[in-house]
Amino acid sequence: MGLFGGLFGNGNKDGGKEEKHIPWIPLTSLEQLEEIAKGSLQKPQVIFKHSTTCGISRMVMNMFTGSYAIPETQVDLYYLDLHAYREVSNEVGYKFQLLHQSPQLLVIKNGTVVAHASHGAITEVDLTKYV
Repeated sequence: MGLFGGLFGNGNKDGGKEEKHIPWIPLTSLEQLEEIAKGSLQKPQVIFKHSTTCGISRMVMNMFTGSYAIPETQVDLYYLDLHAYREVSNEVGYKFQLLHQSPQLLVIKNGTVVAHASHGAITEVDLTKYV
C-alpha cells in the first residue's frame, strides 16, 4: 500500500493487516480517577498516558495496539491525552503515587498500581497476568 493509500484508506482490499479495535475509554476528568480506583476492585483498570506530540509515544501506542488481545469484559482500558487533559495527567501521578512519564502504562488492581512501565518497556508488560 502506498503512502496515499495509507492516508486515505483503501478498505483493506489488498489483504493487508486488519486494524484492531481497542476498547478505549477516554480519561478526561478528575472524577474518573475515583471510578478507576473503585472499578479496580472488580477487574483490572489500565491507563495509557499518551503524548500526541511525541513520535516515540505514537510508536509505542501503535505497538501496544498491535499486540492487544484482551476481551473488553476483562479489563477497562483508559486513554489519556496528557496534553489535552494536563490536570488529569498530574492527578494520576498524585493519586497512584507515580512519577509522570510519557508514554506511560499503569495497571491498577484493588486501588493500587500493580504494574507500570514507560516508553518501550510498555510493550513488555503482560496484561494477561493481571486479568
